[in-house]
Amino acid sequence: MPVIGMSERIAARSGRLASGGLMCSPRARFYDGGREEAAMADPVGDIIGDYRGFAAQQHDRLLARGIDIGPYPLSHFAVRVPEWDQYVHLRNLLERHSVTNRENVWNGRPISLIVPAEPLEVLDGKVVSLIELIPPVHQRVYKMGLEHLGVVVGDTFDAFVRAHKPVLTGQQFQGPASTPDPVYILFEDFTHVKFYRLSLRASVELDAGPFNDGFHHVENWVPQRLVTATGPNPLPR
Repeated sequence: MPVIGMSERIAARSGRLASGGLMCSPRARFYDGGREEAAMADPVGDIIGDYRGFAAQQHDRLLARGIDIGPYPLSHFAVRVPEWDQYVHLRNLLERHSVTNRENVWNGRPISLIVPAEPLEVLDGKVVSLIELIPPVHQRVYKMGLEHLGVVVGDTFDAFVRAHKPVLTGQQFQGPASTPDPVYILFEDFTHVKFYRLSLRASVELDAGPFNDGFHHVENWVPQRLVTATGPNPLPR
């Protein structure tokens, strides 16, 4: 009997497999897929897409590479957007269903770490309690929308890297405060799974202290300009 993966079980309940897609309106989904009935009652899922289907898809891809994330807690979802105005729009929508955030400039543009009011339940019982919202300019080719899932392997990080090095794509160097820099797997659709010793929030708070109450944004930010061989060009808006 063939083995049915978690993502396929979720898709079977909804009648179709998940597939990628870009947001067309405030209520459209970046990652269109299973559990549409649940998404109708899930405002965060309605904003960022089918995060349950995305987590299940990445889970199954890891199993195919010999990695079972069942024993590990999850850190965060990352959501990328192609335009600055869309970043601001999604940030505002997400904050209506969240309790706090931290927005700082990283790699030349603000990135917002948003804490949902209710943790996002995935993979039959795991929770994700942070959303990393990332605007342009993106450093290389990434899928827009739900782009990576963060996994916390804890104190076994070094042993995990040694055991799974043949299937890891690389390591992301994130500066002197990283503890340590995460390793990752890049998939064929330009999505990722990243593996951390500490969760993203714990790493940030270790370096800069606890999140403050409420919502805080980088003030007076002017979106970057792309510099090409023919001169600087404004980002698409």
